[in-house]
Amino acid sequence: MSAARRSGGAARTIREMFADAGVRGWLHVAELHRPEARVTVDPDEPVPMGSVYKVPLMVAFCRLADAGELDPALRVTLEPSHRVAGPTGISILQDAVSMSLRDLVVLMMTISDNTAADAVLRAVGSTVVDGVCRELGLPDTRILGGVAGTWAQLVTETGTESLAAAMERITSNDATVPAGVYDPVSKASTTPSDMARLLRAIWTGAAASAERCAFMRDVMGRQPWRHRLASGFPYDDVTVSGKTGTFGSMRHEAGVVELADGSAYTAVVFTQAARADSTLPRADAVIGAAARTAVEELRGNEGT
Repeated sequence: MSAARRSGGAARTIREMFADAGVRGWLHVAELHRPEARVTVDPDEPVPMGSVYKVPLMVAFCRLADAGELDPALRVTLEPSHRVAGPTGISILQDAVSMSLRDLVVLMMTISDNTAADAVLRAVGSTVVDGVCRELGLPDTRILGGVAGTWAQLVTETGTESLAAAMERITSNDATVPAGVYDPVSKASTTPSDMARLLRAIWTGAAASAERCAFMRDVMGRQPWRHRLASGFPYDDVTVSGKTGTFGSMRHEAGVVELADGSAYTAVVFTQAARADSTLPRADAVIGAAARTAVEELRGNEGT
């Protein structure tokens, strides 16, 4: 049996896993250095990406730093009025915070700090990020206004008066989600294929200078969340570096899995749950399980 047919079998298995977990899923898993060896499920369909937008933002920041157009050590003071809603980091603090742009990047990538990300986006500019995406061959990736833009759009689309009310509406199983809330045209959006390409550029040194790419790999390796992609690879000798993204019923992660034998795989899994509950452990866990199924399929096809 050909490798292509076996990969098709893996895709069918993964679709069944998604259905069993109660989610719609999109997936692109590929060998890092041989990207034509891949397992995919609807990899070219644009999807709202939530906080995954922070990956291309980080790349744009690093490229500006390489070009001398932005000082990574520039200190920024964020007053309480600068807070952007979020469950972690500066977003939940009450007093002024001052730190470098580089450290804000670390916070936005490791603990997904929305306020830190918004400050970095203001310094970089959304048009610059979108331009970097075009330069790196990511035709379907747009970040618009980042998380702040997404929140503002969500309030408008739900016809509510606050973000809290908007979130309550889209996370209720008793309410109908208004048309457009999950439309990628009006949100920061991407495809699994685009994100796999971007991850490969970071890991192979093509996204920025060698120094900056090493910084990006290190930062992504420090993300503490283990309930999605990393849950499929619970071993001390496996390194999982990634960035999660959550938006309403959507749960994502884009990352790289590095095994003890030196092999590495880009792994991008996006999902949307049928239910709106904020806590759905199976919807989180299927991200890691689907990625592991794809990696095991590719390892079984090595040499064919």
